[in-house]
Amino acid sequence: MCEFCLRHGEGKKWYLRASNYAEDLLSDVRRRRLVTQFFSRRQSADGPDNRLRRRLRQRLPAFVRRALRARATRRLKKRHFGQVVPIEEVNQILGIVNSVVRVSCVCRHTKLGREERYCYGVSMGPGGGKLRDLLRGLDDSFVGGPDASGLEALTLEQASAAFREHEKEGLCHTVWTFMAPFIGGICNCDRSDCMAMRSTITGGPKTFFRAEHVAQVDPAVCDGCRSCMRFCQFGALGYSAAAKRVSVDQSACYGCGVCRSGCPHDAIVLNPRADVPAAANLW
Repeated sequence: MCEFCLRHGEGKKWYLRASNYAEDLLSDVRRRRLVTQFFSRRQSADGPDNRLRRRLRQRLPAFVRRALRARATRRLKKRHFGQVVPIEEVNQILGIVNSVVRVSCVCRHTKLGREERYCYGVSMGPGGGKLRDLLRGLDDSFVGGPDASGLEALTLEQASAAFREHEKEGLCHTVWTFMAPFIGGICNCDRSDCMAMRSTITGGPKTFFRAEHVAQVDPAVCDGCRSCMRFCQFGALGYSAAAKRVSVDQSACYGCGVCRSGCPHDAIVLNPRADVPAAANLW
């Protein structure tokens, strides 16, 4: 079990506990402020100030960069972090919450300069509850989009269908906190446009963490077509020309399970991370 399950889930999967989506948690003024600040951000991650900061950090000794990363990661674990979840658990979460609102993705808006709706606010309250009320107070051109009036409320069935489409696009599903343990959203990430994924993978502050699962390829079923490899955002799949089979680098796998969407033979399964010695302590 990951540290978040021990800290926020009493030893069970913390993101499957209804209490971590509770409306009462949004009564905290600091948490409400964090939500509004997050969805109001417009500064580009590729702006001149941030590019200069990255260049300066790269000149620091390695041990200093590691210390800075560790400090930033500790802060993010308290304020705003994500964890990878496979599509099965996304559907379990949709069975817990009462409403879903689709909003513009902050990362895509920042990088591409336009609205792309890959983020979903989830709430125990009907019609989006307190989270909806917070988001309605923001700039509609960002949250609601130029072609929509206000927030886009989805039925749970519509949300489930949307996540299945994101799965086919090869996007990695992640739950996100606003001052742990409150979970306010589910996002769909890729390495090209997601600032959190890029930061995590390329040695910046660790913004999201691995799933409770690890992928495994059944060599008896895999025919080496390599269709799955284009779905992996983490470079965890490799191909052996001699064996004509795909295999999983378990130390690199984040357990999103999206690779299964690309396999025409159902040769890939997810195993509990705790049962895989090479990955059991990697988060």
